[in-house]
Amino acid sequence: MTCDLEVDVNGEEIFLVDKEVLSCFSGKLRELTSKSLATSATRNLRVTLHGLPGGAEAFELMTRFCYSNGRTQMSPSNICLLHCIAHFMEMTGDMLSLTKKSLHGIPYWSWPEIMSCLKQCQDLIPVASSSGMLDKVICSLVGRITAVSDASPSGSSPESSAFRFSCDTGSTTSAKNSSNHRGAWWFDELVVLNPDMVEEIIRKMAVEKANHVVIGRFLMHYLKNGGVRSAAADKKKAAEVIIDLLYSLDGSFVSCKSLFGLLRVSSPLKLSKCCQTKLESMIGNQFDQATLDNLLIPATAGMTSLYDVNLILRFLRSFLRRGGRDSANRLKQAGSLMDSYLAEVAPDSSLKPLKFLALITALPDEARDCHDAFYRAIDLYLEVHTQISEEEKMKISCAINYEKLSSESCEHIARNTKFPSRTAVRALISHQTKLRSLLKETDQLKKPGHDPDRDDEQIILYAKKLDLSREHEKLKSQLQGMQWKVMELEKMCQKMQRQMSKAMKARIAGSSGSRSLPRLCS
Repeated sequence: MTCDLEVDVNGEEIFLVDKEVLSCFSGKLRELTSKSLATSATRNLRVTLHGLPGGAEAFELMTRFCYSNGRTQMSPSNICLLHCIAHFMEMTGDMLSLTKKSLHGIPYWSWPEIMSCLKQCQDLIPVASSSGMLDKVICSLVGRITAVSDASPSGSSPESSAFRFSCDTGSTTSAKNSSNHRGAWWFDELVVLNPDMVEEIIRKMAVEKANHVVIGRFLMHYLKNGGVRSAAADKKKAAEVIIDLLYSLDGSFVSCKSLFGLLRVSSPLKLSKCCQTKLESMIGNQFDQATLDNLLIPATAGMTSLYDVNLILRFLRSFLRRGGRDSANRLKQAGSLMDSYLAEVAPDSSLKPLKFLALITALPDEARDCHDAFYRAIDLYLEVHTQISEEEKMKISCAINYEKLSSESCEHIARNTKFPSRTAVRALISHQTKLRSLLKETDQLKKPGHDPDRDDEQIILYAKKLDLSREHEKLKSQLQGMQWKVMELEKMCQKMQRQMSKAMKARIAGSSGSRSLPRLCS
C-alpha cells in the first residue's frame, strides 16, 4: 500500500492516501485523479476537494471504510455523515447501498437519535437535502410528533424506544417542563434548530394535517426562545420564516396578542416589505380583538406624530378587506376600539388634519350605534388644533352622524364654538327631529282605544322612563326653544348674506378703495 495521492479537503487538512484503494470506491476521486495525471509532470498526484460535507472528519470516515474493504460500523450517530459523503464522492457501490439500507431502520430509532441525526443534517445542507437524507429524517420526526401530539412522551411504547427521555439529562428536563402544555412536549427540543430547518419541519407538519393551533404556539415559542443570542440577521431570518409560515397556515390560529408581540419583536429588524405586509394583514384580520394598548404604537423615525397612525390605517383596511364588514358584532367592536384610540391620539398637536380625517372615516357608519364618543374625540382634536382652517373643520365635523348623537350631545354641539356654524344648525335640526318623533310616540300612547297588548313592550319602556303628562309638556317647551334657536340662526345667516351682497355690489360699482366693507355682525 502506497501513499501516492495528496487530498486537500476544503483547505482544512491534507491527507496522504493510496490512490488505487480510494479510486476503487469513489467515482469522484477517479475522475479527479485522471485529470491530474493528464496535467501533472510529477509522480505524486494532488487533488483538492471543495465543499466536502463534514470536512476532514467525513473524509477520514470514508478512508477507513475504503481501507477496511467496505466494512464499517454504521449507527444513527454517523449514518448521516456517511450517507452524505457517499453521495458527494459518488460511491455508488457498497457504501451508498449500506447507508440506504441503514436508513430503513429510522422508525426504530429513539427520539434523541432522530434529533442528533437532524442536527447533523442541518450542518450538511445542501447535500443532506439533495441526497434525500433530510426528507427521511424529517418524515420520521413529524410522524413521532403527530402520533403522540396529545400524549406525554413518557407514555409511548417502550419497544420503539422512541420516547425514552429518562435516559437524557438536559433534553428530559426541558421536555418535561414543556409537557405541562398538552401537545407542546417537543417545543424545547426544536428551538435549537435554525430557521430553514424549522420551516422544513413545519411545512411537513402542515402536509400531515397537524394541529395548526399547536404549530402556531410552537412558532411563537421558537421566536421567543430560539437563537436568543443570535445576530440581528439571524433574528430577521427567523422572524420572516415565522411570518411566512403563519400566513400560509392561517394566522387566525394565533392570538391577536401574540401577533402584536411578533410585530414588536420584528419592528427593529427591518423586515422585507412582503413579510411586513403579511404580518399587518394577519393583525388586521383580528383587529376587533385588539386592545387600546396594542394600538398605541410609537411613530417610527421621520414621522411627525406621536403614534404610528399609518399602521393603524393599514390594519383597518385589511380588517375590512378580509371580512370585517360582514359581521355586525366584529364591526361594532372595532368601532368601539377606534373611539378609544381617537380619544388618545386627538390631543397630539402634531397630528395633521388629513391623518385625523382618515382615522375618523376609516370605518363605515354602521360600525357605531352612537356617535357621542366619536364626537367627544373630534371636539378634543378641535380644541387642541385651533389653527386649522374652516374648510378642514367642516370636513372633520361632517364625519359625525347627527342622527346617532344623544340629545345632550346635540345640545352641546349646538353651543360649541369650536365647530362651524353650519354644524350647529345640523345638530339643532337633528335634535328637533328627535323631539318631534318622541312627542309623536307619546301622543300615540295617550290616544283612546289604544290596544295595550299590541305594543306592550313599548308601553313598559316609556312607563319606566317617562311621566307622560309632565314629560309631554317638558318636551313641547324644549321643542319651542329649539325652534326659536333655529329661527335666530336663519335670520343671522340671511343678514350676513344681504351684507355680503351689498359689499359685492359696491365693489363692482368701482367704489373708493378707502371705503371699508360693512361689519357682518353688529
